Amino acid sequence: FALLDLAAPHRAWGWWQFVVGRRRLRQVPGLRVGKLLGSGQAGGFGLKPSASIQGLFAVFDDAASAEAFCSPAGLLEQWRVRAREHLCLRLRTCSARGSWDGTRLAVTTPAPAEGPVVSLTRASIHPARAAGFWRMEPAAERSLAEAAGCLLAVGGGEAPLLRQATFTVWASVAAMNAYARQGAHLAAIRAAADQAFFTESMFVRFAPERLEGCWQGRPIG
Repeated sequence: FALLDLAAPHRAWGWWQFVVGRRRLRQVPGLRVGKLLGSGQAGGFGLKPSASIQGLFAVFDDAASAEAFCSPAGLLEQWRVRAREHLCLRLRTCSARGSWDGTRLAVTTPAPAEGPVVSLTRASIHPARAAGFWRMEPAAERSLAEAAGCLLAVGGGEAPLLRQATFTVWASVAAMNAYARQGAHLAAIRAAADQAFFTESMFVRFAPERLEGCWQGRPIG
C-alpha cells in the first residue's frame, strides 16, 4: 500500500492517472490486484475529495514482483518522484474475509504477536443505502481519530460515494480489537449488517514487513 501527497505542479498528472493509471497497473508483471484510490480532504473520510492525495493498493504473486514495482525502476516511482510526501508499506496477509471485485486474498503469515498490525476495510455501497451509510460516517471518523493505538487512518475510494476503503495502522492487535468492539465503529458494523449497506465487502488484516517514508511529517510504526 502506498500513500502519496502529490506536489502542486503534478496534481493534473495525478488526476489523469484515474483515466490511464488503472490500465498501466494491469500491465505490471506479477500484479494480481491493482487499485488506484482517491481520498478525502487531508486523507480523511468525508465527501469532499482531496486534490492531491492518492493511494495505491497492489497485491503481487511473489515478493520479487513487489520489489520490482517498488524499485526506482518500477511504476511506483512515477508517483513517488511527484509527491511532496509518501508512505509505502510492504504487507503480508494474516487474515481475510470477503472479496474485492471478486478477488479474495490468501492468508500468507500468522498475525503478529506484538508490534504494529494493519487493517484494510473496503466496500461497494448499495446505491439505495448510501445516504444511511454516510449519515454514520462522521461519528465513526471521530472515534477512529481518538482511538488509542491508532497510528494512521486514511480514507480512500475507487469512485465517489459508492466504492470506499479505510486503511489503518495500529500499534498492536489489542489496540485494533479494542476499537473494533466498541462505540461508533461497532454501531456502524451492526448497521451495515442489519441494513445491508454493501453489495460486496472485504476485511483484511496484514502484518507489516517494511514501512518506508512518512506521513504528515512523521514516520509510522
